[in-house]
Amino acid sequence: MVKSGKKINCPVTASIELIGGKWKTIILYSLLSGTRRFGEIAVRIPDISRKVLTEQLKELESDGLILREQYKEIPPRVEYSLTELGKSLSPVFRELEIWGTENLLSKE
Repeated sequence: MVKSGKKINCPVTASIELIGGKWKTIILYSLLSGTRRFGEIAVRIPDISRKVLTEQLKELESDGLILREQYKEIPPRVEYSLTELGKSLSPVFRELEIWGTENLLSKE
């Protein structure tokens, strides 16, 4: 994989480069259950600013993980969904969910 002009040979590093950061994994996880509009994503992630959400969605679309579909309606409607590549992360997120439940939430 080539990211930011440098070749990455480690599969874990390549994966983290693609989905890492504070918000991308949460955005992808929120889209696992289906197509969402911008406002629906924003409500599920209340701590993210609209500007950052917009930037992250653009990056995820550019990286081929989500699909942005704009409808020619008034008012305009834009929906986001996972691509096949994005959907392929589903088992990873399910395992993270299980791990977090067993090791972090159950400790409270």
